[in-house]
Amino acid sequence: MLKTRIITAFVLILGFLAALFNTTGMTWSFITLATTLIGVWEWAKLIKLKQKQMLLSMVSALLIGLLIMFASKTPAGHYIDELVFILLSISALFWVVFTPIWLISRKKINHKFAMALLGLFLLLATWVALNGLHNISPWLLLAVMATVWIADSAAYFAGKKFGKHKLAPEISPGKTWEGVAGAMLAATLYGLILCHYLHISRWLIVGLWLIVILSVMGDLFESLLKRQAGVKDSSHLLPGHGGVLDRIDGLIPVLPLVLFYIYFPLFATLQLHA
Repeated sequence: MLKTRIITAFVLILGFLAALFNTTGMTWSFITLATTLIGVWEWAKLIKLKQKQMLLSMVSALLIGLLIMFASKTPAGHYIDELVFILLSISALFWVVFTPIWLISRKKINHKFAMALLGLFLLLATWVALNGLHNISPWLLLAVMATVWIADSAAYFAGKKFGKHKLAPEISPGKTWEGVAGAMLAATLYGLILCHYLHISRWLIVGLWLIVILSVMGDLFESLLKRQAGVKDSSHLLPGHGGVLDRIDGLIPVLPLVLFYIYFPLFATLQLHA
């Protein structure tokens, strides 16, 4: 099992880095849109949509994605900017306001249309952020994603070594407050390294702490969906790692909010593609 996880992780990392630094804006958009469609499919399975409803969700995501990709270069691009702003705003509102309440109440929403729509908005917002941050700089996107990966790894090892106090036992029994502390410490060290070598303000570290909190919320939220669905993984697509949602759950809240923060004052001139 461990060998399988390592091999899968190695292949994923190599493929991701190759695409990140060696593709044009349009090619990157197609690759990330394809990945997003898999996420939409997994989300539809978690909320137990019927096959036709699942197909409708995926087609809707595909059409909206293609609309954003191609119409943004036409005179109608202004309206696409507004659509992007709406997607990122919904994502920000959901993660900052509604997710904490949802995690505390652990309420199960049985309205499948509402849940399907929520998944569509959140995953498309993540896709938009993958493209927007990549357009600014592939290194920026990598730095943000690395924050989540470093924090996640630190949380795992700190929790395994020191974990005694459960974070949310009814949602994810394996997560502990000690793990969160380890994630915060790792993010702090990572931030200090970035600040030193890039000569930027140490206020960056506060931003990294917020990223850690958001990533934990994303992880817990997907765990809640899986628990309510009665499954361990979102799918078995990635040997040893579960599904796409299992790999990006911490990124789903983080990436849209980072792009929202960067572009909020300048949304009228948002350009998703080079």
